[in-house]
Formats: sequence, structure tokens, C-alpha cells
Amino acid sequence: MKKYLAELVGTFVLTFLGCGTAVSLNCGSDTASVVGTAIAFGLSVIAMAYTIGGISGCHINPAITLGVLLSGRMSVKDAIGYWCGQVIGAILAAAVLYAIVTTAPGLAEGTTSGANACAAGVTNGLIVEIVLTCLFVLVVLGATSKTNGATNNFAGLAIGLSLILIHLVGIHYTGTSVNPARSIGPALFEGGDALAQLWVFIVGPLVGAILAAIIWKIIEPKAEEE
Repeated sequence: MKKYLAELVGTFVLTFLGCGTAVSLNCGSDTASVVGTAIAFGLSVIAMAYTIGGISGCHINPAITLGVLLSGRMSVKDAIGYWCGQVIGAILAAAVLYAIVTTAPGLAEGTTSGANACAAGVTNGLIVEIVLTCLFVLVVLGATSKTNGATNNFAGLAIGLSLILIHLVGIHYTGTSVNPARSIGPALFEGGDALAQLWVFIVGPLVGAILAAIIWKIIEPKAEEE
């Protein structure tokens, strides 16, 4: 149960700080807001990696959990517990953020929740989310692998920095999700197109995670190759 609660807390922090920064900076209005939001999401992951990494592995993302599950590193039971914790954490974070923003509307511009949206249509958004999630989960699987040298010693840093890069690429297209939980929470409070397009930010990341698990299975070094 501690692992599931850790995932809830970690996903809360990621969603609240990442989406909260997007709201505060009015992400997308200028280059600085995009860079700032990307850094916020990456730093949130790094912070949580060194806070709850030893408890749950700090997935804080259903797509990562799926990739880890398909790689044979966890049980289905644990995966379900992780998914529940992650989604609940994201919804709680979105609720708190929504309450803060709506009680001080003059201090935030644009979205009140940091929800994702397909700027160039759902097909474009789906492709972007699949590709970016595949790359992100591949980094996670490689950086945390016990058969990949000493890279797992710096996994939190590698994953967080890669998430910054992922956001820099994807924000203008989709707001960058690569994380179904992070999208579910804000969409529930944003409504409208965010809720109508939510399936893109669930399906895309999960398909990307499956592709990443397949790629990693092919290139993964074996124990005797250490």
C-alpha cells in the first residue's frame, strides 16, 4: 500500500507543480512560458525520483507503469495499484489547482487547469503523443535497467532532463502529456475540448509505452553482457 500511496503523492506533485506552472506562466503565450513549463515538469520528476524512488520506483505516470509491466519488472496487481494511485493523485492536484485559480481569477490567464489540447487536430496530437511517450518511456526503461551498466544510479536525473526535452518539443502541439493521469485530472475540471480530446492523451501515451517496451526488449543488454 505504501507504494501506491507514494505514487499518489508523486503524481499529485507532478500535476500540481507542472500544470500549476503552465497556468501561472500562461504557457504557450511566449517562448519563456514554454521553457519554464518544460523545466517545471522535468524538475518535478527529478524531485520525486529522489523522494519516492526508493519506495515505488517513482513511475507517477500510467504509461511508464505499463512499460515496466510489459518489461516483466512488476506484477499486474501492482500495476493496477499504481494506476489507481496515479489517477487519484492527478485528480486531487487538479482539484486543488482549480480551486486556487478560480478563487483568484485575475492572477491566471488562459486555461485554469493546464489541460492538454490538440492544436493541429486529433490525428496530429495522437502521433505526437505516441512518438514522444515512446521516447520518454524508452529512456525510463533504459536508465533504470539493472543490466545497463551503472546508468540506474543517475536514473532520476536522466528521466527528468529527458522530460524537459519532451515538453520543449510537444507543448505547441498538444501541451505535452505523455502521461494519461496528468491529462485526466485537469480535463475533468477544464471540460469542453479538453474532455472531448482526453482519449488522445490516454491512447497515445499507452501506445507509445507499448512501442517503447518492444524496442527495449529488442535492444536490452543481457546480464552476462554487463
